[in-house]
Amino acid sequence: MPTPAAATAFPNLFSPITIGGVTVRNRILSSGHDTVMAVGGLVTDRLIAYQEARARGGAGLIVIQVAGVHPTARYTSHELTADTDATTPGYTALAAAIHRHGAKVFGQLFHGGREIMDTEDGTLAVAWAPSAVPTERFHVIPRAMTESLVREILDGFGASARRLEVAGLDGVEVVASHGYLPSQFLNPRTNRRADGWGGDEARRLRFLREALAACRATTRPGFVVGLRISVGEESPDGLTEEEALAALRTLDGENAFDYVSVVRGTSATLAGSDHIVPPAPIAAGYTAPRAAGVRAAVRVPVLVAGRITQPQDAELILAAGSADMCVMTRALICDPELPAKAAEGRLDDIRACIGCNQACIGHFHANYPISCVQFPEAGREREFPRHGEPGRAKHAPADTPRDVLVIGGGPAGLKAAAVAAERGHRVTLVEADRRVGGQVRLAQLLPGRHEIGGAITNLEAEARRAGVAIVTGVRADAAYVRASGAQAVVVATGATPYTPPMEVVGSPRIVQAWDAIRDASAVPQGRVVVADFRSDWLGLGVATLLAGRGCQVTLAVTGNMAGQRCQQYVRDQMTAAARRAHVTILPTTRLFGADESAVYLQDVLTEEAVVIEDAVALVLAQGHVPADALLLELEADAARDGSYAVLAAGDVQSPRTMEEAVLEGLRAGVAV
Repeated sequence: MPTPAAATAFPNLFSPITIGGVTVRNRILSSGHDTVMAVGGLVTDRLIAYQEARARGGAGLIVIQVAGVHPTARYTSHELTADTDATTPGYTALAAAIHRHGAKVFGQLFHGGREIMDTEDGTLAVAWAPSAVPTERFHVIPRAMTESLVREILDGFGASARRLEVAGLDGVEVVASHGYLPSQFLNPRTNRRADGWGGDEARRLRFLREALAACRATTRPGFVVGLRISVGEESPDGLTEEEALAALRTLDGENAFDYVSVVRGTSATLAGSDHIVPPAPIAAGYTAPRAAGVRAAVRVPVLVAGRITQPQDAELILAAGSADMCVMTRALICDPELPAKAAEGRLDDIRACIGCNQACIGHFHANYPISCVQFPEAGREREFPRHGEPGRAKHAPADTPRDVLVIGGGPAGLKAAAVAAERGHRVTLVEADRRVGGQVRLAQLLPGRHEIGGAITNLEAEARRAGVAIVTGVRADAAYVRASGAQAVVVATGATPYTPPMEVVGSPRIVQAWDAIRDASAVPQGRVVVADFRSDWLGLGVATLLAGRGCQVTLAVTGNMAGQRCQQYVRDQMTAAARRAHVTILPTTRLFGADESAVYLQDVLTEEAVVIEDAVALVLAQGHVPADALLLELEADAARDGSYAVLAAGDVQSPRTMEEAVLEGLRAGVAV
């Protein structure tokens, strides 16, 4: 039941809703998203623990990740399946775990058609689709389906729906979104058949109609059958908004589904796929107008996704009548207890998603179980169990509270301090700068990256709520540590910019990227070279920043592309911004040297010289080195008498990313 605070602030968000024969306690939805936690197509204990945490936190409805309905539906090596009876026990345990906490659960039924990413042994699979139309993103040319295969797959939708019903789920969702198989049949540009499955609008709709009908026919009345669809695939050959609406009107008139889940984008192209998990700076709730169009066209509840990260945004969408439920998937990865906190009116306690995409969809693309940069407990629920009432869960208390000193107020230090204090330790965090935040404070100044600063807002708030005493403007040393009486010290002093050896003639203007970001006067206007060793967000971001200040920028990256180390959707957005700012990008190019009028580069493959003439400045984005002098000093000091323990977290060990820093901070906070 919603609390009085929720009823006042969020009257729509915390009202129940009936979908088909199922009543859901609120309008907060975790949509289907691949967790990379299935093994051999089966539900695992890790997946159950992950989804149970979101149910415990108060989500109303959880839609499980896509499940293949046929052997030809294996679009990735870690796909969940529902096409054999061996899958049923896992779903039964999963449904029971979610139901224990009052949430409802649907399954997604899936066939990707021509959209295939990888296989278990690395060989290329045979891709099947309505017609032999290539997919640009994965460079796959599929084989046209035979009619007998079409029938088999449709039977697979029905049989899979039946298995999920038997397992105790409350409904299923047919995935016709993002250019997957049902969409490929709907789309006249990907369905070029002239038989009973294509050739005109009615025959192109037939596959989706029969997939939904198969789910209805094999399950009991009241079992929910829903549909997920992209209302505009944002791609030159994608399904259009008008085509999707026409299909929905027809199917709604036939009572083919109990709800529609509205998304945008397609898996088939780079730009279209960015909408699958839209990163910052795409606007919050940007799909709501499309959902409003669907809601005007159909009689069933409409669900909407698209960067809905805060309960306030969800409430506005619902109050405007744009949708009936809001998909808050990444928000619930970042903070599984968001619903419980919002219901109590504790909005400042919510850990807001920053749209970085690094550990959620980024892990999925790298074939690793998903997590969250800010909340590495996500996906690791069995390794880091939390206890207590929903909205107030904590790590297990320490056996013996200790005096803990954390040195460094970046992401690693803040997380270590927050977790240690939450466990009952007496924690002081000391930061040499006047403000906490470390490199994140620089990252938030780059174009399109302002939301990343929310990670520090969240981490600092968590530390203060846990009782951490934060001291700024003090540079700790061994004497300070001794005087503090700390029994354990976590060193999280981060890293400093690296200057590589290079040939320098005269006095060229050479500026570290950090300084270029901080000070607009550090880099004069004119031709500027940004030398990017890591091929990550820093080089791309500072190049676009300088272009916006009026410089003519060449970005030289050692990798095959700018932003190579970034998650694809983030890289796409940042690369597009750089190109719009007229940044020239040179791939596979390393820094060699500079003089007062030119920057000298070298092709990393051919070792040929590349010279940028008339350069007024060279900006270094050459990586970082650990700021580990204090760590080494404290380790030596502690070794002399063992009066305190020393742990390290983050870049002080090895410069990497915020993800590793926060995870190591978590582990340090649990270890002290």
